[in-house]
Amino acid sequence: MPILTDRKRATGLGSAKSGTMHHWGMIVSSAMLASLVPLFIFTFGRILGAPYEEVVAYYSRPFPAIVAALTILVSMIHFKNGVQALIEDYIQGTARKVAIILSICLCYTVAGVGLFAIARIAL
Repeated sequence: MPILTDRKRATGLGSAKSGTMHHWGMIVSSAMLASLVPLFIFTFGRILGAPYEEVVAYYSRPFPAIVAALTILVSMIHFKNGVQALIEDYIQGTARKVAIILSICLCYTVAGVGLFAIARIAL
């Protein structure tokens, strides 16, 4: 019967050396979202329910378009990092890799479509 010390059991299960950077990235994106989301609600709420022509004219101005684009971009980055941490904690093996790749693809697709739509309306 092999006797394993605590150190021997923990070998190979140490830090991935990226936890601090991930944490700070989440803190920074959270702080950005804390200021961007109220601005987005304020700018989006003013035009909600308006006809298409008014929405296009409104989002042709730089401030609402920039706020909407930044909100989409930062929220998708925050979502990608959060979901990746969740997947890494609760899924093992090949399913982990597939789930991370799919979540990253989903986030970049949503961000790209959102930014494309805003650019198309604004220009």
